[in-house]
Amino acid sequence: MGGKEVTVRRRRRRFKRISPYVIIINIVAWGIAFVWLLPFIGLFMTSIRPYSEVIIKGWWNLIGAHISFHNYASALFQHGIARGYLNSFIIAIPASIIPVFLAAMCAYALARFSFPLRSALFLLMIVLMAVPQQTMVIPLFFLLKDLHLLNRLYGLILVHSAWGIAWITFFMRNFFNMLPKEIEEVALVDGASYWTIFRKIVLPVSLPAIASALAIQFTWVWSDFFFALMFLYSPSKWVVTQRVVTLRGAYYVDWGLLSAGSILAMLPPLILYAALQKYYLRGMVGWATGKG
Repeated sequence: MGGKEVTVRRRRRRFKRISPYVIIINIVAWGIAFVWLLPFIGLFMTSIRPYSEVIIKGWWNLIGAHISFHNYASALFQHGIARGYLNSFIIAIPASIIPVFLAAMCAYALARFSFPLRSALFLLMIVLMAVPQQTMVIPLFFLLKDLHLLNRLYGLILVHSAWGIAWITFFMRNFFNMLPKEIEEVALVDGASYWTIFRKIVLPVSLPAIASALAIQFTWVWSDFFFALMFLYSPSKWVVTQRVVTLRGAYYVDWGLLSAGSILAMLPPLILYAALQKYYLRGMVGWATGKG
């Protein structure tokens, strides 16, 4: 009994120590989270109910609701979302790996080596990050046409890879600048080349930052609609974001089907983020505070 009383007293002391401001902040935070999640809840509830039921009762009315995943099956196999998935993966996977690897080498050179116009090159990359897609689409269109890469999946891979190198270089350079140089200097004294140091020392230590860059780049490429709309015009090569648009009917909108397609389109980035969450958070915190 004595042990239970001590435990109860400790809990009461902890409860008394909780500031009213902390309680208010938690209530506000949960309220904001609920408001932020409310559209997704509505989207999901709409996706698992028949069209007539959503139109008449609304997604929030659960009385007599008929739950079904027919909209998901229809979106995947009857309206081409599965084909869009395949095309999106063919584009997004290499368009994430290639720029991260190339940008990591570029960022390491900018962080560790001194050479003419290094600051100008880095400034140019920062400027390129601010260039809107719309200003580059016409020259990119004619470039891909001249290279016979228009309406080709690997043409879009090159566009996304080139577009991602600038911001990933900026991100990785800041991370490399925060890594201690002592280990690399010891390896140089032992006769290791810069390539060996980069491959066997720097890259393994930078895994959190690399995972963060991969997750962000993959999400950006997967969610892209503008470049795909401009450079892919054959329906067999459309990506998932283009396929979702086709779910909107010509005469009426089946909100359940459209909601199911939208959720299917957003699933891969969410799954990737959940899988890389530990590394993603470490990479972002390390970039911000200098702890890798």
